[in-house]
Amino acid sequence: MPLFEQLLFASGNQHKIREIKQILDPFGISVSTPEDVGGLPEVIEDGDTFEANAIKKALSGLQHGGLPCIADDSGIEARALDWRPGVYSARYAGPECDDEKNNQKLIQELADQSDKYVQYRCVIALARPDQEPLTWSGVFPGEHTDQRRGEGGFGYDPYVLLPDLGKTVAELSDDEKHARSHRGQALRLFVEWLQQQ
Repeated sequence: MPLFEQLLFASGNQHKIREIKQILDPFGISVSTPEDVGGLPEVIEDGDTFEANAIKKALSGLQHGGLPCIADDSGIEARALDWRPGVYSARYAGPECDDEKNNQKLIQELADQSDKYVQYRCVIALARPDQEPLTWSGVFPGEHTDQRRGEGGFGYDPYVLLPDLGKTVAELSDDEKHARSHRGQALRLFVEWLQQQ
């Protein structure tokens, strides 16, 4: 593999760590976590865009972890809500929220909307020594439902329906999800870039 075979993923989210490892493993890329490098300082995600937050986390990981670093910022966007919650997806229902509180808020906000289109967006940023950060993105479209279905995935997945499959994201197998997901798309674009270096 050109450039590097070892990458730091700047995230403490165990669900994301698992997904990243599953997606990058077939390409021979070994992923280290903050735990592997003695921990990373918390990054305040105060950017207005997914790109800004992902870059900020990747640069912090490079500085403190000593390895080329990738980071992601991702969330869900509802067309009827002017693409909210967007960068605020993880804290949509307030500072002390959890997945279920976030989901209940989105259900309430979309209850009187006829347009149920939602999409996940992910931006992956790469930080390397003495190089400008690079980013790749992916979008994963679906339709919001107020009926919880499925035990897989995390976050908003049980409430995002894929009409062509008749399943929510939480009802997909890992392989099915990675083949379609915003994070899978962004990471495959990253790998394509990596293989061309």
